[in-house]
Amino acid sequence: MAVEIKVPALGESVTEATVAKWLVKAGDTVTIDQPLCELETDKVTVEVNATVAGRVVDLAVAEGATVQVGGGLCHIEAGAAGAAGAAAAAPKPAAAPPVPPAPPVVAPAAANVNIAASGPATRKLVEETGVPPSAIQPTGKDGRATKADVMAALSSIPAPAAPPANRPAVPAGPRSRADREERVRMTRLRRTIANRLKEAQNTAAMLTTFNEVDMTNVMALRDRLKDDFEKKHGARLGFMSFFVKACIAGLKELPAVNAEIEGDDIVYKNYYDIGVAVGTPQGLVVPVVRDADQKSFGDIEKTIGELGRKARDGKLSIAELTGGTFTISNGGVYGSLMSTPILNPPQSAILGMHKIQQRPMVVGGEVKVRPMMYLAVSYDHRIIDGREAVLFLVRVKECIEDPERLLLGV
Repeated sequence: MAVEIKVPALGESVTEATVAKWLVKAGDTVTIDQPLCELETDKVTVEVNATVAGRVVDLAVAEGATVQVGGGLCHIEAGAAGAAGAAAAAPKPAAAPPVPPAPPVVAPAAANVNIAASGPATRKLVEETGVPPSAIQPTGKDGRATKADVMAALSSIPAPAAPPANRPAVPAGPRSRADREERVRMTRLRRTIANRLKEAQNTAAMLTTFNEVDMTNVMALRDRLKDDFEKKHGARLGFMSFFVKACIAGLKELPAVNAEIEGDDIVYKNYYDIGVAVGTPQGLVVPVVRDADQKSFGDIEKTIGELGRKARDGKLSIAELTGGTFTISNGGVYGSLMSTPILNPPQSAILGMHKIQQRPMVVGGEVKVRPMMYLAVSYDHRIIDGREAVLFLVRVKECIEDPERLLLGV
């Protein structure tokens, strides 16, 4: 009997994925835990492995297809014996009778679903997926819906076609220089990046404030101790750990910068999960350093190094990419002298670091050449006042220019 391989659970609020690449074909023999295909979600690429050993009977979906969590991917005839004829014996997806286009039948009891009294994760999932409450069959107490109920309702609703207005218009006629152009469909990650950045612009009242920081002292400290640091912690001493610590000092003094808006409420977070933007060939991702306030400089550098390697290898998990409270982006590694970073929703602020450049500065009444960096903080003016944003950036500047403050907590 053929075993159906299904789309696994992909993380909080992730309900669908794209089949990015098949690693096997019909007729191939596979072993347990052998990768079968790669699924591309909004955040990461996930491999789906074989749950049994045997021969691949068929591939139920093609590369590039969108699949729902729990949906079928392929069939495997378990065991080596007799597997050769399995492909011919197994029913092909194309041979299945056509599904009538009738809408799903909603159970009468579903109208009594109590969304307001359901858990916060369930309410959030309903908002994100847009499932109508009338389509949900509640199984919780007093008519309360669970996340499983929402997912069941979502799977029963045919996926609507994407509205043409959300995509750039494609000319009906031939393009005059098509022979010198290449058209590539956007990956799911790139589409998600585009949607989230546009969402940030449309939703937040986003402003940016700037300052500059003298990197002399922190560079001298780093040059003096980097060899000893690497011997003890097994990680290179970079500037990012200093900026993470400096930002946490500012976030503790100005909690609105570490907060977010949820409905009509402001959620103040008494924890500091700092996202560090990493550029990859697939696009920008923001893995999160959890409880960064409780980590030492060595722990932060090791965590950032590990997350960066996983990001470039496409091995980040959903959990490593979600739940950040504040983000740091370093455009300086690419040579950017100044920029206005865009918010990472639902966060309310982001710090942009830039290139260190030697510039003449007036120090103690004398003109001296100093290694200077422009800093930028973009913030949501709905929750953060200009005064708070400026004071936050000044606090970061003070900690970097006088790094002993970070060690003494002053």
